[in-house]
Amino acid sequence: MYDRLYENYPEAAPLIEQAVEEHGEEWVIQNYYRDTLQLEMIMDVPPIEELPFFDEERHESMDEETRVAMAEAMGEYLHNLRTGHKPGKE
Repeated sequence: MYDRLYENYPEAAPLIEQAVEEHGEEWVIQNYYRDTLQLEMIMDVPPIEELPFFDEERHESMDEETRVAMAEAMGEYLHNLRTGHKPGKE
């Protein structure tokens, strides 16, 4: 089932398979964007639509614009955690 993922995304495929084994396919689908944003900085990660258990009739995916906005928000959030900055308090 994961052959194509291992072929196209050799670094990310074992992590995805492990997450499925530990949490199940539905959990991976629900948490995919949140948990893979950081991985995209260091390795190629497949779009959610390429996961072998993704079913476009049952699951939703984000468009590119929404993914970029989410990544920027996560970056700002992590920066605020590192610096102790509280948004809205200058």
